[in-house]
Amino acid sequence: MVSEAIRKRVEKLREEIEYHNYRYYVLDQPEISDAQYDRMMRELEELETKYPELRSPPSPTQRVGAPPLEAFEVVRHTLPMLSLANAFEESELWDFDKRVKKFLGETGEIEYVAEPKLDGLAVELVYENGELVVGSTRGDGVNGENITQNLRTIKTIPLKLIRKEISVPERLEVRGEVIMRLEKFRALNRKREEMGEPPFANPRNAAAGSVRQLDSRITAERPLEIYCYGLGEVRGWTFRSQWEVLETLPKWGLRTNPHVRKCRGVGEVLDYYHEMAEKRETLPYEIDGIVVKVNRFDLQARLGEIARSPRWALAFKFQPRQETTKILDIIVQVGRTVALTPVAIMEPVRVGGVEVSRATLHNQDEIDKKDVRIGDTVVVQRAGDVIPEVVQVVLSKRTGAEKKFSMPSKCPVCGADVVKEEAIHRCIGLDCPAQLKGRIKHFASKRAMDIDGLGTKLIEQLVDRGLVKDVADLYYLKKEDLLRLERMADKSAQNILDAIEKSKTKPLGKFLFALGIRHVGETTADDLARSFGRLEAFFHLSEEDLQKVEGIGPEVAASVYRFFRDRKNRESIERLMKAGVRLIEPEKRKKGTLADKVFVFTGTLKSFTRDEARSRVESLGGKTASSVSAKVDFVIAGEDPGSKLEKARALGIRILSEDEFKAMLR
Repeated sequence: MVSEAIRKRVEKLREEIEYHNYRYYVLDQPEISDAQYDRMMRELEELETKYPELRSPPSPTQRVGAPPLEAFEVVRHTLPMLSLANAFEESELWDFDKRVKKFLGETGEIEYVAEPKLDGLAVELVYENGELVVGSTRGDGVNGENITQNLRTIKTIPLKLIRKEISVPERLEVRGEVIMRLEKFRALNRKREEMGEPPFANPRNAAAGSVRQLDSRITAERPLEIYCYGLGEVRGWTFRSQWEVLETLPKWGLRTNPHVRKCRGVGEVLDYYHEMAEKRETLPYEIDGIVVKVNRFDLQARLGEIARSPRWALAFKFQPRQETTKILDIIVQVGRTVALTPVAIMEPVRVGGVEVSRATLHNQDEIDKKDVRIGDTVVVQRAGDVIPEVVQVVLSKRTGAEKKFSMPSKCPVCGADVVKEEAIHRCIGLDCPAQLKGRIKHFASKRAMDIDGLGTKLIEQLVDRGLVKDVADLYYLKKEDLLRLERMADKSAQNILDAIEKSKTKPLGKFLFALGIRHVGETTADDLARSFGRLEAFFHLSEEDLQKVEGIGPEVAASVYRFFRDRKNRESIERLMKAGVRLIEPEKRKKGTLADKVFVFTGTLKSFTRDEARSRVESLGGKTASSVSAKVDFVIAGEDPGSKLEKARALGIRILSEDEFKAMLR
């Protein structure tokens, strides 16, 4: 039986934590220290563990994601989420203003609210008595998809509304835009490329793809945020204007955009438009225009809607960073992960101040969807400094001479068979030069075998001249081989050989990472090394054995299993060992002071390198992880910490300074 005092304490903690989440994530104005926040979150976790009947979805401890769904349920919006009419010229904005005045019979200036038009995914949040009960996509405006468990993982979405300043409505339907910041988008794409996954084309696709994951644990790993901009149905509260909505939502913990403005007349709206067009390049997220709304709700009600868009609002788009050009050819590139990527070769054109002559076409499914053909005139765009992409075909320019494109059945580099895995075509040839160059570059990289001086141009020469046909060949190179290469002097050749010799002794984890096994990053490689201890063990492991390692799922286990069962891979490893590569086996974890505690590092440490810090933790029986999850016990925050710190706060994980961490090691 849970006492009333315990119930009240749990509710009080949840309310306080949500409030401080809002101060930290939304306002960037924390009122308490990290240590105070951590204590509250830890107390709440302990109470919910002790009294599991008190655990509930709105609790801030429940943001980590839920088990995967089989499909999304359909949600019908109480009020339709209308689309907006678009304007691209100033004259169209003046025409909009004239229509509004004429319909209302007004001669004076209309008061508008102008807001940045964020380029993300529109969603609706439904709160009942202050508690988030449903979150959905816009869908077709009438029906959307229930993505509640995914939206719960976004830290800028309150699970319970704040009641500190004002009470909350009985029912509140809030509309907003889920986005991904450009910096976070680029970091996510770098990580995907390292893992052999195709990059997202732009931040909007990344946000939409992340929000619509059937497995909310994937969504929880993505750096998403929301800006709220409007309402659906509201019960128990009356608003008189859009500006009042934007002023009130933050009091409940719902973030609105700081760049909104109240404008008297269309002239002030135009001033705002030009100001935001100039700011566009400096904003941390993508915007593609502004949204203009009649401020007063009584006037909005009189204006009503036409078909599926309101008469009282307009999207005034910026001139797109797009240009028209012609596709001269479509070539296929092969990467280290043997993924084949179609690339459009185009007549050079300047887009957003940069000359563009190539654009990614992503995959065959994307080509078929857009019906892109060789010889087509196409619209190409750049978003921020994202890779250029083909947006659409200008069908009116088709002559009939265009050629359809299909991904090759044989690898264009080595001639081996190509197989399709979901949307991605992959070369299965182990001797593919393109794959080989990528494998060698990865193998020699600083985080792997660390062969200093073995750069891209040298690798290309070694492969193209047939001197290296496998990573093991690096350890059999002679000075005379290197001296035959372009711009290679005696001293340079000797430096390369010395670096290769120096790389022969490496920890097992680094060696496993260097092998370039698909889906195996540095942390996974270290976990595998510690779990099985010796290289020889990997030749006899089953997929079931591999899945017993914490954090190793079926996909990673299958990839590792296949790699060590492949005859050529086994032969390559055998040659590496014969060449003198010596692997340092990980020490067995001691039952030390940090036994089984899991640590994550973020930011720059002053007293240790990241590897040194990991080693110190492991020497005392602890574990390290590369990402923050509910299984992590401590996050060590150095200088300039990244998003891991935010996630740790949201999950209530204890955060330590470098000095506190050093004290634990004593």
